[in-house]
Amino acid sequence: MRVTFLGTGSAMPIADRVQTGLLVEAAPGDRSPLLVDCGAGVLHRLSQTDPGYEAVSTVLLTHHHLDHVSDLLSLLKARWLAGEERLHVVGPPGTKALVDDLLSVGEFEYLDGRAELSVREVHPGAAFSLAGLEVEAYETRHSKQCLAYRFADAGGAGDDAGDGSDGAGTGPGGEFVFSGDSEAFDGVADFADGARVLAHDCSFPDEVDVDNHPTPAQLGEALAGRDIDRVYLTHLYPHTEGRHDEILASVGAHFDGDVRVARDGLRFEL
Repeated sequence: MRVTFLGTGSAMPIADRVQTGLLVEAAPGDRSPLLVDCGAGVLHRLSQTDPGYEAVSTVLLTHHHLDHVSDLLSLLKARWLAGEERLHVVGPPGTKALVDDLLSVGEFEYLDGRAELSVREVHPGAAFSLAGLEVEAYETRHSKQCLAYRFADAGGAGDDAGDGSDGAGTGPGGEFVFSGDSEAFDGVADFADGARVLAHDCSFPDEVDVDNHPTPAQLGEALAGRDIDRVYLTHLYPHTEGRHDEILASVGAHFDGDVRVARDGLRFEL
């Protein structure tokens, strides 16, 4: 399995962090990869990857906030213009209504009958296969229903040493968990327990008191004692810029695993 962080920013993106998006390939070079979330800027990031947006025929949504779905129709149009007419969208309850509402905007009527768009809704606790991956869903704590996902495949082949890859390898095999947007709490920590890698929302530094997202200390406390080899912090607001060292130290004061700050373009393999 190979994971690429396309967007590690938030609803307030900065120059080098676009909104949320991950590319998950069942194997390096997979020609049918899975896109997880599709916030603003993600389509452009996809165009910088191999296999590119032309190969992305399946999108898995964690939830329906704008910074996780705003490039969805742009992806559909770009694929159609490139001769790829099919897009399958999977997400929590309400995903069908979301897609229908987006398509009802008059500007997109010309796609009606030209692009094949299908939708599947999944519920908390669901286990399903998607794009060559086995996926489990778990409900997080957020202002809108949101699902964390755990991904597994049949195996891996170590870390890619090419440009953009993370320097230290996680080694072959294992599972990957993405929190989506969530407060830090025992439920998601238990859901991620035993995974090789967890990418978790860490939106703000410790002094910012906000609901629906964790601070570094809260995340570290929730993860304490869990068996997770590596944690990437993502969904970073501008408030975190210039403060990565203290954020890492705050998480690490409670959780003794390898903790890193994700960045756009970073990739790793399991």
